[in-house]
Amino acid sequence: MDKYLNKIVCGDCIEILSGIEEPFADLVFADPPFNIGYQYDKYHDKVKSKNYLDWSRDWIKACKNVLKPYGSFYIAIGDDYAAQLKLIAEDLGLIFRNWIIWHYTFGQQTKAKFARAHTHIFYFVNDKKNFTFNDFAVRVPSDRQLIYNDKRADSRGKMPDDVWNQFSRICGTFKEREGWHPCQMPESVLKRIITVSSNPGDTVLDPFMGSGTTAAATVQLNRNFFGTELSQDYAQNALKRIEALKESESKNLFLSFTPLEITELKRLFTDMNIPTASIVNNQNLLSLFTNQFNLRMNNGKKHNMQTIAAALENLQLDYWNNQAAKTDRTNVCRQNKGMQKIDNLF
Repeated sequence: MDKYLNKIVCGDCIEILSGIEEPFADLVFADPPFNIGYQYDKYHDKVKSKNYLDWSRDWIKACKNVLKPYGSFYIAIGDDYAAQLKLIAEDLGLIFRNWIIWHYTFGQQTKAKFARAHTHIFYFVNDKKNFTFNDFAVRVPSDRQLIYNDKRADSRGKMPDDVWNQFSRICGTFKEREGWHPCQMPESVLKRIITVSSNPGDTVLDPFMGSGTTAAATVQLNRNFFGTELSQDYAQNALKRIEALKESESKNLFLSFTPLEITELKRLFTDMNIPTASIVNNQNLLSLFTNQFNLRMNNGKKHNMQTIAAALENLQLDYWNNQAAKTDRTNVCRQNKGMQKIDNLF
């Protein structure tokens, strides 16, 4: 099994995966070409609809064949073929669980119809009763906790909705942007999927590795990855991205936090979508954040509010620098104004 761990193999995913005889993937995440005309390095994303759907059936089948019996399978897809791919996946035996809408800022502008600002993410499993779903890893404080201070609120927080609207697309001015690939998923989306549907040490398969986001997320979350990619240049650049990430992680340790804990701090901060100053200067918010973080880690280790506050203050510039300095300023201002209202309730 080790030969599939932490590698990106250059070639056609159907051919490569069809040559693997035993299931090895605990989780599959696929962000295939949408058949809308993108020019990739080694592939032009525009073929006849029938050919595209036949090819989609083939790659979904190839991925399912290497998915473990209790594994999970996510597919990100655009409007044009979403319904057809859902039916294909179900026809191949995958069990449908959620139709997630990733709604993002900076949608694709149009002149003669409403601007497209979302992607569909289908969540399937192999077995309807046995699968990994770590609810503690993705729960967030509820409005009852954040706004109303309602004692009836579940202290574990709530499950996120199936509309994900706190994750922006990766725009050209974002620090996370890799300039060598035309379509890049944000790490935050992958981290939510990986933490809820796999465990540390599991293997995540991405048949369209592209910019390497899936691999980057798995490395930060102590999972293994295996990817296929048509383009040799994309594959090499993705591996360089992983090496740079590992080097960066080794330099960014502070206080008593491990690299995984730093990653989870950032992820919870993004999920809550509340400015650092509002959290560290409000004891109720800081208490909720600390409790939620400890629940997410689920390792018996408990950080106190003081160490969490110090860590957040260290991470503040790192987080905001990942946003577009000018284009996202309006959203930042809106968040700050909204938090003034929340602060006044405590």
